Amino acid sequence: MEEAQKQKMKILCLHGFRTSGSFLHKQISKWDPSVFHHFDMDFPDGLFPAGGKSDIEGIFPPPYFEWFQFNKDFTEYTNLEECVSHLCEYITTKGPFHGLLGFSQGATLCALLLGYQAQGKVLKEHPPFKFFVSISGSKFREPSICEVAYKDAIKVKSVHFIGAKDWLKLPSEELATAFDSPLIIRHPQGHTVPRLDEASTEQLRNFTAKILLQSNGSISNNEHELKNGETNKDDEEERPKELNSNNINNQRDASDIARNHKELMVGEAIQAQH
Repeated sequence: MEEAQKQKMKILCLHGFRTSGSFLHKQISKWDPSVFHHFDMDFPDGLFPAGGKSDIEGIFPPPYFEWFQFNKDFTEYTNLEECVSHLCEYITTKGPFHGLLGFSQGATLCALLLGYQAQGKVLKEHPPFKFFVSISGSKFREPSICEVAYKDAIKVKSVHFIGAKDWLKLPSEELATAFDSPLIIRHPQGHTVPRLDEASTEQLRNFTAKILLQSNGSISNNEHELKNGETNKDDEEERPKELNSNNINNQRDASDIARNHKELMVGEAIQAQH
């Protein structure tokens, strides 16, 4: 029992187009370490070597990778099925994973996996994922994919980072609508993993702390008891939330949540940063 309680929840983190797992790790390191202090995070590289110039050349060293290829309108995809099969095998072999995090192409893939799993298309033997962190994600546009992946609202707790200057701002907003009760955190930056102000950091910390509280001491049991598409009472009662980094109306609620998670040592992790 003690070992189960000490077990950290695992997050699979998928990088953006023509970058790398190590680059996403560096990007996420801009965030307050207390946010993911109680999680094990896995940053694999994409399945294919970059097939062209990377936007981070000269900023971060190669090699660079991509998960699949696509046309200009993002309506036709090459090697997508192979990519999904690869990720499912990786998740099954390296998991179980409790959450997914992705940036851009990686976030788009994460959402696809969540939708497919909810519809029983993939990962039938893997426990349902508990949460998703999307940064500049979007939906696939091919009708045969949409009809399956986004058929029903995806009942996985999700937080979506949407940049005011991001060229994927509208697609990111559309992706958020595919989820049940999404938390939206807006930031003034572009297509990037944003630096977070104190209000956004607090909101994200409370999001992960609530995940930990609900799973504390019962990770192993819950993985086998939950069924695809089921939610608990907390999920059903929760309403969509939206946070603007420049206009916070729910700081009192955020503080209350943080206090309620002291038994998870989140407070200890926060204090360690000062």
